[in-house]
Amino acid sequence: MSDLIGFLDRGGPAMVAIAALSVATLALIFWKLWQFLRLGVWGGAPVEAALAAWRQGDRDAAQSALAHGKGLRVSVIAAAMAAAQRLPGPAAREETERHARRALAETRQGLRALELIAAIAPLLGLLGTVLGMIGAFQALQATGNRADPAVLAGGIWEALLTTAAGMAVAIPASAALTWFEAVTDGLQADLEDAATQVLLATEGET
Repeated sequence: MSDLIGFLDRGGPAMVAIAALSVATLALIFWKLWQFLRLGVWGGAPVEAALAAWRQGDRDAAQSALAHGKGLRVSVIAAAMAAAQRLPGPAAREETERHARRALAETRQGLRALELIAAIAPLLGLLGTVLGMIGAFQALQATGNRADPAVLAGGIWEALLTTAAGMAVAIPASAALTWFEAVTDGLQADLEDAATQVLLATEGET
């Protein structure tokens, strides 16, 4: 614990801010993983079974398949099937899109925060380095010809700690953001495809 406090103290206020961002990054990543699991982002088996029955014209079997599933995919496709049965084509599409937009908005929660962390963590690290370098050269100026190069070098490497720490936070935050966005984009494509299948099968029967 004392080593951690000493490390933060050497980096100054910028290092404390970066440490707080690292905690926030880990919390956001674990929260997004839990949210994706809770929303059933990767669980498409009930939807596939329901779509197969729907294409064959077996509405009861399709709705029964969805009744055994849960999650975001199931709720959106169930809404699409309900809209297709009670609304004309254009209205059914609008109703389905409304449900899909609301569901996808939930999957994108927290992504802006990760994007912000990935952007500002390196800047905070650079700020800490600049402030540390200013302090090191002020000390050099005060000592004049009596300056100890070893002391100056120690001040410089301590100043550079914040740059390394900032990048160490920004890299996983950026990687996690890219992966979460890819998952969300894939989910959107799957929902669009499934909803289109539902609406086209319904329109083909009329």
